[in-house]
Amino acid sequence: MKKPIAITALASISPLGMSLQESWKAYQGTESFITMRKISDEIVFVASLSASAKAKILELRKSNTKYENLDDTVLYALFASREAVKSAGWHSKDNFGINIGSSRGATTLFEKYHAEFLKEKHSSTLSSPTTTLGNISSWVAHDLQTKGPEISHSITCSTALHALLNGIAWLNAGMADKFLVGGSEAPLTPFTIAQMKALKIYAQPPANPDTAERSYYPCRSLDLEKTSNSMVLGEGAAAACLELGERENALAYIRGVGYATEILEHNASLSTEAKCFQNSMKMALGNLSPDEIDVIVTHTPGTVKGDLAEFRAIEKVFDNKIPFLSTNKWKLGHTFGASGLLSLELAILMLQHQQVVEVPYAKKANQPKAIRTILVNAVGFGGNAVSVLISKY
Repeated sequence: MKKPIAITALASISPLGMSLQESWKAYQGTESFITMRKISDEIVFVASLSASAKAKILELRKSNTKYENLDDTVLYALFASREAVKSAGWHSKDNFGINIGSSRGATTLFEKYHAEFLKEKHSSTLSSPTTTLGNISSWVAHDLQTKGPEISHSITCSTALHALLNGIAWLNAGMADKFLVGGSEAPLTPFTIAQMKALKIYAQPPANPDTAERSYYPCRSLDLEKTSNSMVLGEGAAAACLELGERENALAYIRGVGYATEILEHNASLSTEAKCFQNSMKMALGNLSPDEIDVIVTHTPGTVKGDLAEFRAIEKVFDNKIPFLSTNKWKLGHTFGASGLLSLELAILMLQHQQVVEVPYAKKANQPKAIRTILVNAVGFGGNAVSVLISKY
């Protein structure tokens, strides 16, 4: 890194809660926030926002007539962005930049408008502006009244960490002093879940849902001995405030970033040793010794091949001296484009509290005595990996 990049605030809304305090409390228990829900006449596993979180989003929707027709993806981003900016003490006159992306974008509205078109052969007036990907960051900019640059993008499941990369690039280029970055996803819709099921990577519900054990973990992220795919979708958003240089209010500092893309073997797969992850982690480490990494927050979506590929990449980079591994997908599912920043939230919380978050069914190997440096991974369809290295100082 040319200069220190401080993370001066991070806010989220997810199945874990609506604040860092709520998320940390949720991480203290061993229960999963994945439940069964009927979607399009099928019982499926999903990780939804709580009733209180949904009430907050409904309140936000009703607070402005312009917000009534927005997709949940946008509203989740608005909520997280408001909280992050407030926590960082930013003001509209700061004209900070914004880059908030999404893997799927306006899933609910897009499916609604497309079904309407198939039936009626015409579309609603606002179908285009409310389903374009750019409307996420543009509505956030409108809501926060900032006149800085605003970007929306989609790089599948590594979208949020690519937003972070963009923010760092703008700061290092001297084109902005502050940047708000993040990801938002509301994928719990019939077509989106059908897409994942078509790939045969989605967790299967038990034969008798009424008698299923609640202690069961549907998403077996980081279970390297599983024999079937167990990915589950979750919804939520997260936003982080980035500033150049040292800051008294910094939650953590970004010490290194890495990124890589590999040649595709399949539309949805990584190579068996995730070469893109090997390259992104090495780039993020820079001149730092692998021995100095205390924890890795893995991407591990809960698929057999995806989890193993990332683990093999970690073995290669760390020469089998593997740091403590943690993940949050067993708790809140895979939130697609928002997942990277929610993983960053987990990393920051572990730094703050000096306590690792264990995966109940995974090996508890190599627990650090102190947590100083954490590596966060994300990758998406297309083999586009990002690794971010953070520390407290």
